[in-house]
Amino acid sequence: MSKKIAIFPGSFDPFTRGHEALVSETLRLFDKVVIGIGNNSAKAGLLTVENRQRLIEDLYRDESRIEVKVYSGLTGDFARAEGACAIIRGVRNTTDFEYERTMEAANHRLHPDIITVMLFTPAPVADISSSTVREILAYGRPVDEFMPDKISIKNYL
Repeated sequence: MSKKIAIFPGSFDPFTRGHEALVSETLRLFDKVVIGIGNNSAKAGLLTVENRQRLIEDLYRDESRIEVKVYSGLTGDFARAEGACAIIRGVRNTTDFEYERTMEAANHRLHPDIITVMLFTPAPVADISSSTVREILAYGRPVDEFMPDKISIKNYL
């Protein structure tokens, strides 16, 4: 029997407790999760793509069912290249839902054999976004409560 592989794509700048919660949920549904860090070289971020990858790899060092890869191009093409049957998308609110529904429709047209699975971000972390973490950091405030327990953002800046 073949493994059910899902990709969880995003910029992950930085990877937060919200992302971590979605990965945990995904592992309950799939045999393997490939966390795909979208590399948009035109977009300046807080962390380099290499440091985003290192942060996530450090977090999941002991989890053999997770791989972390950087990709560019269309997410559906990345999913196909990884042998994934599903694309995981997190939904925190109605704004996220509307955006993700539009992306799902485009992905479905291009790759009808790859489903999009929308997971609601668990309530305790649904208010956390990478953009909020970046803004708080810009004002010199600590962000530990937004980051996974094993991660200090200072090690990746």
